[in-house]
This record gives sequence, C-alpha cells and structure tokens, in this order.
Amino acid sequence: MNLPNIISELVKTQNEFNSNGYADCFTENAIVFDEGKTHNGKAEIKNWIEKANNEYKASMKPLEYNENDRILSAEVSGTFPGSPAVLKYHFELENGLIQSLKIV
Repeated sequence: MNLPNIISELVKTQNEFNSNGYADCFTENAIVFDEGKTHNGKAEIKNWIEKANNEYKASMKPLEYNENDRILSAEVSGTFPGSPAVLKYHFELENGLIQSLKIV
C-alpha cells in the first residue's frame, strides 16, 4: 500500500505509542475529530493522543487507502470495547503535514 509519508509516520508513531511524534505529524492549528469531540491545535492533539495511548494501547494496521478522498481504513486493536475495530481516518493535508483528521 502506498501511503503519503506523513500518514505512514502517523501509523508508525501510533504503533510506538509515541505521543510527541504523533503530534508532530500535524500543523500547529490542526483539528482532530474523534469520539464526538474536537481537539484543536498541536498541544491539544498531543494531550488527546497521550491519554488515548495510556487508556487504550491502540495499534493500527492499515488495510486500504483511497488516495483521491484521502481516507485510510485501518484495523485498530487495543484495550477498548469492541477491539479490534475497522476505523476510517479522513485526512486533509497541508504542506506535508496533517491539517485535519476525522476518525469514524
């Protein structure tokens, strides 16, 4: 599967539970939508993923990437109810970084 470099880096840092590296994949004013909540800016995104890593220990296995729509389907496994689950990651990219991520 041919993923953009920044999405490959996001998957790698998620699977290493590297909250700093994960947050570095985003622009300074990026937005993440997950579980009905919005996280604004790099610092808030870092806090969100750090808490999620500690609570769920979720790892990602990419299954399919739609380049036109920038949607990654991934199997996510961890300590959360319903694990593993297939989630869709909707990306907006800007200057090689993630500007927006919606997880459904």
